[in-house]
Amino acid sequence: MASFFVVGATGLTGREVLRIAREQGHRVVAHVRPDSPRKQYWRQVFEDLGAELDTTPFEDERFGASLRASKPDAIFGLLGTTRRRGRRAAKTGQVENYDTVDYGLTSLLLSAATRGAPDARFVYLSAMGVSAHSHNPYLRVRHQLEAELAESGMDYVVARPSFILGERDEKRRGESLGAGLVDMALSGVGAFGARRTQERYRSTDAPRLGRALVSLALSPETSRRVVLSDELRALGGEE
Repeated sequence: MASFFVVGATGLTGREVLRIAREQGHRVVAHVRPDSPRKQYWRQVFEDLGAELDTTPFEDERFGASLRASKPDAIFGLLGTTRRRGRRAAKTGQVENYDTVDYGLTSLLLSAATRGAPDARFVYLSAMGVSAHSHNPYLRVRHQLEAELAESGMDYVVARPSFILGERDEKRRGESLGAGLVDMALSGVGAFGARRTQERYRSTDAPRLGRALVSLALSPETSRRVVLSDELRALGGEE
């Protein structure tokens, strides 16, 4: 069985990766920020699943040491924040946005991985539509991280799903509405024969994505690849 280190384990996709990996018998170390107000809650959740909890601060050297001790076969970079969290953080004098979390913390994780676990596969959750010139900071910072990953020298796989559906701790009404509108539009496209376009861009659910990511972490055929939404759904199969 494999050993996984999951960063972003409390998010929608992270929880599914953890659950599926444990169901398959893999060892999982789940990272939670040491200052998380729900650290004890997540400790119990992860222990009930048979996973180990790691609360290493986001500091390059310390994270590298933690990865070195864990000896993971795959590291999952599944971090992400929202504008709502950013507004809440601003009230306490903190800065939390796509640049500091989605990019900043993931970049630090990658840097630590190159020294602490250079032989591990880095599984990065990106998004459809990434671009260096995008006006959407969510997509722009993911393109920046993908570029760093390609230059890191590590084995990696980049997953680019479309909208991800599931029960989140924090509701994202805009994302759910957007997914519904996109799927509706794509159903019309499919009716006119553009089946490939429909499959590539329609939404996926978190359990299916979680299964796909675990599969990509283990497959020798997926080294240094970018995997798009339609292939992710095929790999994830049915719940």
